[in-house]
Amino acid sequence: MLEETLTYALIKVMKAHRNQLAAELGPLGLHAGQELLLNQLWRQDGLCQGELITRLGVEPPTVTKTLQRLERAGLVRRAPDPGRARVTRVYLTDAGKALQKPVEDIWNRLDEELLRGFDADERGLLARLVRAIPH
Repeated sequence: MLEETLTYALIKVMKAHRNQLAAELGPLGLHAGQELLLNQLWRQDGLCQGELITRLGVEPPTVTKTLQRLERAGLVRRAPDPGRARVTRVYLTDAGKALQKPVEDIWNRLDEELLRGFDADERGLLARLVRAIPH
């Protein structure tokens, strides 16, 4: 009976979508989820790890591990905050900045594929309904 629930349908859609996203990000050298952290830096470079944790709504070890991988890949660098010795800021490298457009293009293309077959009214309604779901 679980297969008949909306939760089941949503999980199936999300798994398929995440797999497709992972396949698209792979050639850029990214794993699914890393682009979410990069996106925060594209919006405001120089955030500290605590700010990233809060904005992403994830556990500290998740951000630590992601930052280590992104740093090894040459996409971000960490530097001490000049005004607060115990705070480390995270900055995009040129390579990290250069990924913004390709990643946004992937996300926009996946949105289009997800919504294929829906007319404009249906797309708007679906977007409103999904955004209204508490999380």
